[in-house]
Amino acid sequence: MKSARTRIKDVLACSQPIAEVCVKGWVRTLRRGKGVAFVELNDGSCFASLQVVMEAGMADYETASKIGTGACLAVTGALESSPAKGQTWELKAQKVVVLGDSDAEYPLQKKRHSFEYLRSIAHLRPRSNTFGAVFRMRSALSFAIHRFFQERGFLYVQTPIITANDCEGAGEMFRVTTLDPARPPMENGQVNWGEDFFAERTGLTVSGQLQAELFATAFGDVYTFGPTFRAENSNTSRHAAEFWMIEPEMAFADLAEDCRLGEDFIRYLVRYALEHCREDLAFFNDRIEKGLIDKLEKVADAEFKTMTYTQAVDVLQKSGQHFEFPVEWGHDLQSEHERYLTEKVIDGPVFVTDYPAGIKAFYMRINDDERTVAAMDLLLPRVGEIIGGSQREERKEVLLRRMKESGIAPESLPWYLDIRRWGSCPHAGFGLGFERFLMYVTGMENIRDLIPFPRTPGNAKF
Repeated sequence: MKSARTRIKDVLACSQPIAEVCVKGWVRTLRRGKGVAFVELNDGSCFASLQVVMEAGMADYETASKIGTGACLAVTGALESSPAKGQTWELKAQKVVVLGDSDAEYPLQKKRHSFEYLRSIAHLRPRSNTFGAVFRMRSALSFAIHRFFQERGFLYVQTPIITANDCEGAGEMFRVTTLDPARPPMENGQVNWGEDFFAERTGLTVSGQLQAELFATAFGDVYTFGPTFRAENSNTSRHAAEFWMIEPEMAFADLAEDCRLGEDFIRYLVRYALEHCREDLAFFNDRIEKGLIDKLEKVADAEFKTMTYTQAVDVLQKSGQHFEFPVEWGHDLQSEHERYLTEKVIDGPVFVTDYPAGIKAFYMRINDDERTVAAMDLLLPRVGEIIGGSQREERKEVLLRRMKESGIAPESLPWYLDIRRWGSCPHAGFGLGFERFLMYVTGMENIRDLIPFPRTPGNAKF
């Protein structure tokens, strides 16, 4: 059968009956009655399924009415008003072709499965209601990210996945090597990395920021959006070994402009989800997080406040609240501190700025007090930090000093220092973890459920 396919999303949006239409999709449920069978058919184009009615007089009725859940069908028929409650249309089948049958062992027979179980069948979980909604949301917001930056004249730059540099200085990088792990070449008791493919130690990137800074000094405003990796042996619900980051960099920008971009960005993405993903958001609001839509609408219209790290510490210390982790100047804020600030003090989003230099990365610009850096974190209610950024240190001598203080050999980043030698300028940027933002927008509680095939300790199955 070569009938042109119409997406179920478009069929359900029709304003009048259609004499003949062809849809193709996968069987979610099949109910049989006397001389009639009802199929819920879904093709992933929207949350809702289309009810297909097969009657005994139809050609191949006996075969079509006995297919299994999960089977793939091509159905041609008439789109008619449905007498059933909760649906406008149904498809009265005239011809059904089984494109791919499904047997009784198909694992999505029941309506509800635990998320843990669905992770074990990641190749099939996109066919479930929850993950259909998750990955439509991921797709829609991926497009929105590019649209936001393209509308503002930012250049999209693809930074390396394989790199010799550890931007964060944490050393938690996956190694990339062609050397024989059992018998690597040795020299003076050390592995001779000069014999490796790239002639030096390399790994999977933890951030595209350093390379994006280079492009910002040529194009002004740039952004990266791609995969990043952390070899952190963590099994928490907020950590994955592979995840996606959005990292804009702006030349001629200071910390205040960085905060403005972060605010505009979050507001834009939330409003985009509310406008373009309403059906999937309604599912999340009903089944995953009660009050989700109200939460998003509140953030979309909120005033984003600002306080310094020193002010935040003072507020927390005077709050009278008992925290599991004591609040001390010079220590990083914990999630419980961030949530207290957003939910009890500000009742909304807040930028915390000017962190102690000792707890921040070497590339962040030292403030005049020589104790703090021009850094910012955007905190949101219920999740805490969602964006981390800073004005970058554009002064070569100061950057050299900071690298040495942080234990980073200046000779390991000569190209990064070159930008401070030739045409340096004030510049700033931030990073947003895409999956963590999706957790906020969908209400899903585990980062493993926001990426198609999660990579975590002991898991790279699919």
